[in-house]
Amino acid sequence: MRSWIWTLILLAAAVALALAVHDHSGNVIVVAQPWRVELSLPLAVVLALLAFVVLHSLLGLLRWMGDSPGRLSSWRRRRAQRRDVELLEQGWINVLEGRYVQAEKDLSSLLARTRSADRKVLAGLSAARALHLLGEYTRRDQTLRLAQEGAGQDTRLRQAVDTVTAEMLLDQNRAQEALDLLEPLQDASSRFLHASRLLLRAHRQLGHADRVYALTRLLLRRSAIDEAQAHQFICEAAAQRLDAATAADWAPLWKDLTAAERLDPIVALAGARAQERFGHPEEAARILEAALNRALDDRLLRAYARCDAAQASQRLGHAELWLRAAPQHAGLLAALGQLCLTAQLWGQGAHYLERSLALRTDTHIHALLGNLQEALGHPEQAVAHWRQAAEAADAVLPPMPRVLPAADLSDDPGFMQAAPLPDTAQAAQAPEAASGVYGQDAMADEPLPAQAPAAGAPPARAAAPEEDYFDTAPIPGVDMSLTSDRGAQQ
Repeated sequence: MRSWIWTLILLAAAVALALAVHDHSGNVIVVAQPWRVELSLPLAVVLALLAFVVLHSLLGLLRWMGDSPGRLSSWRRRRAQRRDVELLEQGWINVLEGRYVQAEKDLSSLLARTRSADRKVLAGLSAARALHLLGEYTRRDQTLRLAQEGAGQDTRLRQAVDTVTAEMLLDQNRAQEALDLLEPLQDASSRFLHASRLLLRAHRQLGHADRVYALTRLLLRRSAIDEAQAHQFICEAAAQRLDAATAADWAPLWKDLTAAERLDPIVALAGARAQERFGHPEEAARILEAALNRALDDRLLRAYARCDAAQASQRLGHAELWLRAAPQHAGLLAALGQLCLTAQLWGQGAHYLERSLALRTDTHIHALLGNLQEALGHPEQAVAHWRQAAEAADAVLPPMPRVLPAADLSDDPGFMQAAPLPDTAQAAQAPEAASGVYGQDAMADEPLPAQAPAAGAPPARAAAPEEDYFDTAPIPGVDMSLTSDRGAQQ
């Protein structure tokens, strides 16, 4: 549209000039001794315009020729920049696609050839990331040093190098080295939130509960962290702070927590442990009760059930209120049974524990039942429950392979069977362990009664040399024909 407007304007100007010249009959005389040139006015005007156009074109040509070296240099820079950008893009695409070897080649080539400080640092950091993902940490550190040198004194580039380096160090659990790089970048009034997140990660690896608590609060206020994750970090840090708190420090730490954080099981357990440590079991019970009113957690229930006899009756009352709302909660029934054992309410304790055992079988319930049966004077039943508790615990553990078979000691004259105990009462006091070995220290001083050989039994062997009593059972996975002593025996 603009070109059409300018065309119309030029046409109008040309028509106006033609009309003005057509009506003018003047002449132009140019005298240059010894020449005299006489021209009509329209021709003179046309020639002047042509001379202007030609002179302007000649001057433009001369200027273009004078600027040729600069234009050539600019063209070379643009071409190099275009090639650098292509290498950088291709390298990052390879990193994102997981082709780290090719990405490292492209980015290392760009790092060696580019003259731009920004692209040198960017290529170095990208190549270091590819090497880090390949696990080549020595070459990665060398590339990071090149990127640091390329950054020079540019504060922005140096911060970028330090941030990326710290993130890679955190992946290797080298939190202290990462912390040394990140602390100069941290500013409570800045918006450099990525460095704050990395600082939080470093302090969590180092176990600095106070710094984790403060940084998580800061990031949560700025909406730079997920709320669920922030709640988890705050509760873990608060539990560590409460475990390490003294009686004077506990109140400010507890008041700094929100109501939802105080009811978290981790925080409630830590607060209850602290109050128990300070000698305030009533306050510990109130903390656990507040958390249990929100949700019946097995960890809280076990902690609530561990108390002395003076606290057992009061805690039983609260626990029975919870039982009305959750009559089939196995953990609550086990806690009630444990509280009844503490209060020496044997029948009610057995009732609660049997109901809990019907809902869930675990080591804790069997152990409580074993303690109950022992207190009631039923050692056989107590041993049975303890054995079941051990079996339940063993079911959680991985099976242990048996390397060697049991040795045959039937012909060993030094091996003697233990004499049976005289009465069942004494046998009940010394139950047989899982390994089948009795407490021999208590019976070492008692002589064993001589036993007559049974009818038809083979005569006893004479004493044999000592080497006959070694375990000769074959070792699994070992070919005895290849050993040195097999050839001697054959």
